[in-house]
Amino acid sequence: MNAEVQNRPAENQYALVEGDATVGFAAYEIVGDEIRFTHTEIEPSRRSGGLGAQLVQGALDDVRANSERRVVPLCPFVVDFIDDHVDYRELLTR
Repeated sequence: MNAEVQNRPAENQYALVEGDATVGFAAYEIVGDEIRFTHTEIEPSRRSGGLGAQLVQGALDDVRANSERRVVPLCPFVVDFIDDHVDYRELLTR
């Protein structure tokens, strides 16, 4: 089944959804012109399938396409993702 990344601003998180189930989330805070990613979590039984990377990529793609905010990665998973994917580094300096 395909997972979809959804922005849930009322909950301050991007959710990774499969069917009716939320299998992960990336929590964030909006502070001025920044979006600060504070925590990323995938259901423990689903962690080996690359879903964390799919979630973070979808969240960063949404930030890039729908805002001018600068990304501040406070979550180590988001830091590692951006380190490994240089095409997202420009989001750090907007």
